[in-house]
This record gives sequence, C-alpha cells and structure tokens, in this order.
Amino acid sequence: MTGVAAAVETTGRPAAPAAPAGRRSRRFRPTTPVSYLVALVIVAITLVPMLYVIVGGFRTTAQLNVAPTGLPHPWVWQNYKAILTSATFWQNLGNSALIAIVVTALAVGLGSMASFALARYHFPGREAWYLLFAVGLLFPANVASLPVYFLDKQIHLLDNWLGVALPEAAFSLPITIIILRPFMRAVPGELEDAAVVDGASRLTFFLKILIPLSRPAMLTVAVLAFVTSWNAYLLPLLIFTTPSHYTLPLGVATFQSTYSQDTASVFAFTALSMLPAIAFFVLAQRRIVGGLSGLAGSVKG
Repeated sequence: MTGVAAAVETTGRPAAPAAPAGRRSRRFRPTTPVSYLVALVIVAITLVPMLYVIVGGFRTTAQLNVAPTGLPHPWVWQNYKAILTSATFWQNLGNSALIAIVVTALAVGLGSMASFALARYHFPGREAWYLLFAVGLLFPANVASLPVYFLDKQIHLLDNWLGVALPEAAFSLPITIIILRPFMRAVPGELEDAAVVDGASRLTFFLKILIPLSRPAMLTVAVLAFVTSWNAYLLPLLIFTTPSHYTLPLGVATFQSTYSQDTASVFAFTALSMLPAIAFFVLAQRRIVGGLSGLAGSVKG
C-alpha cells in the first residue's frame, strides 16, 4: 500500500497493477524455432532455383536429361567459357549497365531534388503532389509499356537506349521520393537555420548538409533503381529492334530461343546474366537495410 500511495502522490493517479509472472513468461518472442523455420523456408525458396541454374551450367545437356537434379560429374567448364568469350554477352552486358547507370543517376538526382522541395518548402498543393507520387507506386510499369512505345515512336526514340532509360527513371521516381522525403524532413530545422546564419544558401544546405545526412536513403534508392532497371524486360523488348542494342534479359531470351536444345548453355548464360545484379545487391544489402531502418525511424519520429 505504501508503494501505491507513493505513486498516487507522485503522479496523481493510481499505479497500474503489475502483470502476473506467468503471463509475462507466455509472451510471444520472435526468436522461436518457428520463426527460424519460416526464415529457412523463405531462403530455400529463393536460393534453390538460382543454385540449380548456376550448377546446371557446369553440366552437359546429356547429364541434365539423365539426372535433372544431380550434381556435375565431371564438372564442365566449357559452357561458361563459351559465354564469357562471346561478344554478344559482353555487348548485352554493356547495354544493361549503361541503361541502369543512367536510370540510377536520373532517379536519385531528380528524386532528391523533388524530395528536398516536398520536405523543406511550404507551398500550396505540396501534400497533393506528394500523394500523386505515392499513388504512382500503385501503377505497374508494365501497364504503361505500350503507351511509352507510342510516345517514343512520336519523338523518334525507338531503338534508342534513351527511349528505355528515361521512362524507367520516371517509374523509379515514386519510390525514390517516398523514401527520401521522410529522411530530409527529419533533419532539424535548427540545423538549416544555423547554416543560413553562417551564410549558406538553400542550395548549399542541400548539397553539403542534407545530401550527406541522407546518404543511407540515397544508397537504398540507388540500389533499387539499378536492380529494377537491370531486370526490366517488357519495355526494352518493345523499344529495341536491333540485336546489338539488346539488354541482358533480352539476350537471355534470344539465346534461349536460338539454343533451345542446349539446356546447359542456356543455364550458363542465365547464371552469368543474373550474377552482376546479385553481386551488386549483396554488396549493398547493409546500406539498403540501414536506409529502410532509418526511414522507419524518421517516419515514427
């Protein structure tokens, strides 16, 4: 009674009764065997098909026909060697890299400027513009592929890498702005006031203070834009008509149709085409997690 009276006297209301010890012990904890099992199942569903394709490239088509799920015996390196010495593969790789880099630069550059305006400026219709970008997340890019094709045809960008890079950058802007705006909005206004007092303009504050503070989020959106552009298939299929302009996904489809009987070589080409994006994603995964964690913290704050 003394503790309750002290709590009432201190806070002005009775203290909440403590939960029974048995109830606390029955509280669900995420680190249970069930959660680990679910995580292992998800990892298996994700990795097993990729490993099957990669390992299948080290076998011959005859081995695949006899034992589709067996291991290479012996290991055959000729499939990967033939792909790596092929000019077509490196040409497709260069086209994909060029488009993905341009898309990433445009999405991050334009998205950061738009996020700065939507986060730090007050003007009529600001929230409506932000809502418009949020609605853009619900619009599938593949649905707009045919209208983009006709638009590129009118402005003479068919069979041109810009006809693919510009629309892909535009479709990457919604997620870029949705992630960057909370970061830039969470920066204290006192920091901007101090920069203004020191003689910094808004552009200087944006380039030298806000951009470095938002680096985790910018790396996150850069990785998302790069991987999305790298894996794009439908839009490049509609825009490109010359095989020398094909990206890697188109190169894989063309190679598969040309060498449909050589399954092992198709596996090797597919594995090599997805390795750059996987490597890029693995190297930047900590940045992605850090950026999304910071996004959750800034939204909560």
